[in-house]
Amino acid sequence: MTAITPPPARDHTGLAVAHFFVASFYLIAGAVGLVWIAPELAIGAFSSPHVAGVTHLFTLGWLTTSILGALTQLMPVALGAPIRSPRAAHLALWTLAPGAGLFAAGIAMSSLVVNHIGLALIGTAVVLAVGNIASSLPRARERDATWAAIALAITFLASTLLLGMVLLHNLHTGFIAAARVRVLATHLHIALVGWALIMVVGVSRRLLPMFLLAHKADTRWTAWSLSLLAAGLVALATGLLTVQPIAAWCGVALLEAGVFCFLRQAYAFYRARVRRKLDVGMHFAMTGLWFIAAAALVGPFVLADHITHPRLATTYILIALPGALVLFVTGFTYKIVPLLAWTVRYRKRMGKGAVPTVAQTFSSRIGYVQLMAIAGAIPLFAAGIAAGSVAVTRAAALLYLTGTLLFASQIVRVTFGNRSL
Repeated sequence: MTAITPPPARDHTGLAVAHFFVASFYLIAGAVGLVWIAPELAIGAFSSPHVAGVTHLFTLGWLTTSILGALTQLMPVALGAPIRSPRAAHLALWTLAPGAGLFAAGIAMSSLVVNHIGLALIGTAVVLAVGNIASSLPRARERDATWAAIALAITFLASTLLLGMVLLHNLHTGFIAAARVRVLATHLHIALVGWALIMVVGVSRRLLPMFLLAHKADTRWTAWSLSLLAAGLVALATGLLTVQPIAAWCGVALLEAGVFCFLRQAYAFYRARVRRKLDVGMHFAMTGLWFIAAAALVGPFVLADHITHPRLATTYILIALPGALVLFVTGFTYKIVPLLAWTVRYRKRMGKGAVPTVAQTFSSRIGYVQLMAIAGAIPLFAAGIAAGSVAVTRAAALLYLTGTLLFASQIVRVTFGNRSL
């Protein structure tokens, strides 16, 4: 594992660890949910309440919590802008943690009361997080592409919340009628592209060179990627919500170009790396990049005919969310969490006796088995959905669940230590 200077105390290591612990719980919950909704996935029911509920376990529980945890460590180091209010960050976490679960359960059960309780908690968490990050950014020493990505991403996060409120109200009133699928598609892309992918692009600009020892790589592709993704998302949302196909297709073209620039940037980092042998975390990230490319290839076909071919739309979501984004973020988690845990457990013991290296706090072998399980589950999902086979789709879900349980064992090992060391 790449040697990195442990973060200073002001980076609030415990707060970051708490975020990743909660996120890991929701990753497992989402994987269990995939087993449960396998029959609906097999028929392409991507807009059903059950599928929507499980989707939010991944988007709110895993992705959003992981991103917010990473920012508590990244912003002080990369931008020189520590989170303005640690108290607000703690409160955001402990409202998001139960809120994500309640909101997902409320959607799945079509429960008005549970939905509104969950939404109130999530809304509080998002307002606190966005406000906290936004008030921290003006104090940054550097306003580079990473700074811009964070500013863009939190704007899209707030927009995601607003559209989510519209969809929740529609779930119980039906007031947007036939426009529901268009609003749902807009909400999903703002969440996955605007909040998650734009943040991933910006954070990767800092973390990939650090983890790969690739500081001499050309980084100009990041700014192009961010500009194209943001413009493309606005055009796509406008086209979908106002039923203007030309605007939507212009948005798709810009998004495709933005994804290409990100992949080209990542390629530059991997190519320029000093250490040729990749560790398990960087293999996860690389696999996630391949699935991002796959999602970009499938996306235009979904826009062209998602109503006639809902199974293709369902496959697209699985490739992009449980596939690409989960794998990529897991790769960074394998780099960040062991370092944080090592810092908490062993930093004061340096020079006083034998301590393990960061790489020895988890098992790379188990990590690679997890990678094969999760990465292998996604094409199996695609095959099951294409064939309309519940058995194959459920087998894919069980394989995915196996991978997440292996990841849980890694988190436990990292958190509590290896007694044999």
